Amino acid sequence: MSNPSTPEIELLRAAYTAFNSRDIDAALALMTPDVAWPKAFKGGFVRGPEEVRAYWTEQWSEIDPRVEPVAFHQEEDGRILVVVRQFVRDLSGAVLADEEVGHRFSLVDGLIQGMEVESAQVQPA
Repeated sequence: MSNPSTPEIELLRAAYTAFNSRDIDAALALMTPDVAWPKAFKGGFVRGPEEVRAYWTEQWSEIDPRVEPVAFHQEEDGRILVVVRQFVRDLSGAVLADEEVGHRFSLVDGLIQGMEVESAQVQPA
């Protein structure tokens, strides 16, 4: 089953909704204090809610990304792979990217502890 409904899946759906509506506080409330978040367009990672806030604020001043979950895959190690459709526009509205990518989440105590971006050719483990 690729689209189960569990508390973890609902948490991730809420995180995508918050991101797409630019509600940083709502998104950060779903993350652990030591969250590790990829700087997808810059490389490397940021750690902790305030670094995530600064990264997203900078990112949204340069591009207009939107990510829509397509499928959720619970993996044997407890992580969840989310296949997303990623639309990225520049600030004038020109499309920079329209592709499917994978976001692999680690959760702890009902919160997001980390996320990694997978290649465009996403295959569930």
